[in-house]
Amino acid sequence: MPRTVALALAAALFLAPVFAGAPAAADEVADLVVAMARVGSASAPTFSPDGEWIAYVANLSGSPQVWRLPVAGGYPRQVTAFDDPAGSPSWSPDGSLLAFTVAPGGGLNQQVWVARPDGTGARRLTGGGRDNNWLARHWSPDGRAVAISSNRADPAAMDCYLLGLDGSHRLVARNRGIGTVADLSADGRRALVSRLGSRGSNDLFLVDLERGAETLLTAHDGPGTFDGELAPDGSTVYLLTNLGRDLAAFGRVRVADGGVSAVELLAERGDAELEAFTLDRAARTAALFWNVAGRSELSFLDLASGQERPVPALPAELAAGGEFSPDGALLVFSASGAAQPSDLFLAEVATGAVRRLTWSPHVGVDLDRLVRPELATYAAHDGLPLSGWLYRAPGADAPGAVVMSFHGGPEGQDRPAFQSTYQALLARGISVFAPNVRGSSGFGKRFVNLDNGALRADAVRDIKATIDHLVGTGLADPKRIGIAGGSYGGYMVMAGLADYPGEIAAGVNLFGVVNFETFFAHSEPWMAAISTVEYGDPATEREMLRALSPIHRLDRVTAPTLVLHGANDTNVPVVEAEQVVESLRRRGVPVELILFPDEGHGWRRLPNRVRSTVAIVDWFTRHLGEGAAPAP
Repeated sequence: MPRTVALALAAALFLAPVFAGAPAAADEVADLVVAMARVGSASAPTFSPDGEWIAYVANLSGSPQVWRLPVAGGYPRQVTAFDDPAGSPSWSPDGSLLAFTVAPGGGLNQQVWVARPDGTGARRLTGGGRDNNWLARHWSPDGRAVAISSNRADPAAMDCYLLGLDGSHRLVARNRGIGTVADLSADGRRALVSRLGSRGSNDLFLVDLERGAETLLTAHDGPGTFDGELAPDGSTVYLLTNLGRDLAAFGRVRVADGGVSAVELLAERGDAELEAFTLDRAARTAALFWNVAGRSELSFLDLASGQERPVPALPAELAAGGEFSPDGALLVFSASGAAQPSDLFLAEVATGAVRRLTWSPHVGVDLDRLVRPELATYAAHDGLPLSGWLYRAPGADAPGAVVMSFHGGPEGQDRPAFQSTYQALLARGISVFAPNVRGSSGFGKRFVNLDNGALRADAVRDIKATIDHLVGTGLADPKRIGIAGGSYGGYMVMAGLADYPGEIAAGVNLFGVVNFETFFAHSEPWMAAISTVEYGDPATEREMLRALSPIHRLDRVTAPTLVLHGANDTNVPVVEAEQVVESLRRRGVPVELILFPDEGHGWRRLPNRVRSTVAIVDWFTRHLGEGAAPAP
């Protein structure tokens, strides 16, 4: 797939009156965490074929499930009610069925189901068990099959299939590592397949489904990121592309008699990367989502005239998941931000006017009192420009406690999103700084690849640069700095605690990698297959991987460390957490483990989100100091 698969942790929490005075007490924060964890969200919208309904994912029942509501407005109807999380809804061409995924225990072994739009007749199409299945949300024109990726044939490969309603699997493409169906042609004869050969580099292929012949569309050297959609006739492919350039832009190629034209650029910006795009069904208009230093901007591009019209005012900092209505008049998308939970909105293509479609509940939560971040810039040890989002605790006008929060990926990006843990820490007077160090996405091809292999040592040095920035600007008390992160962010936590033991007072490691050898041995084989360029090849670079693994430097860790992990995590298996806890306990370093038996790579269930946030806030409050911001 064109963008590295990454699961974002973003549950939410808040407090209303506490920001008006001194930092909140522990029991107040616990109550507020519960209230904020119940804040709703709506995402992943998709139009029904008749344009009358939108199916989407909401967490109103306590975990993500599929819902639908009328485009004209009205009361939402719940489609699924599983104990496990459901997502990725996709309408069949005649609107009689919805396909969706269900993740047993929150793990990666997702299964594909179908049901009628009212939720009746639900049945599983995939075989169950440990196979990983991803729903591509593209149906065959006759409605008898839906595109998926699965490792059913080879644990190390996500191959592409057309999954029949009878449970049959028709092979579309064999893949090494990860492959996904980016699109199907209107006549059902061609598939656009994305293959991720290594993290940070994929290619697009046009596959003839009758003959099996493949045409490479994106030949390139070195890293490259591509996504695509087919025009109705299947001979033009519209692209997100960074071929021969640093920042991703919008273009197209034409295919004729097996030949591929050069990329024709249609829209580019010098101050932003194209993050995603979608076409209307007639390929008259493209909706372009731009990433501008972490914030989203949306524009409509007339593909005939080349005229680009920006949507003047988005309802929040981040926008995603766009899809045109069948007639091309409307675009549905989700929007969220630091003070806005994810909701659905409709934009009129002709005017750019935006109207709200859902109102996610936030009972007892005053969104206007949430802290919004400010963008800060600073320099790395080698002069490389870095940036991060500063959530300043109310009243923090003198050096105080600060938690550095590192995103996962590593090709992720911290953006001004709705973050429960951040707001809970702010309620206790603890500021949060969320840096985007080298290796982060959103800043161009060069920047995202600056941490590959042995260069990872420079990304770890960026932790020190971040500490120096926080102390040098007078925000952080040098004895009250914490570090937190999930997945690859957990790696950065353990690397920071090991390499800078005298400068970090406490850490929270959420399902982080600590030992690359055990990661490669126990992670999903397809994940290991795509990670050798990013991290290093265990077959040929074992010594480098050992040198980069914090497990071999844990004897330097002195800071109290909280470890949280899901028992069903097959991406970063629980053995990573067990190694940390065993090593620190053996040396007498304060360490606690919270293991969630019903979660995978991240928390989706309401009680677990609450428990995690309360535990993290309590941990940093205990070890960074009570009420870190000065009382007014």
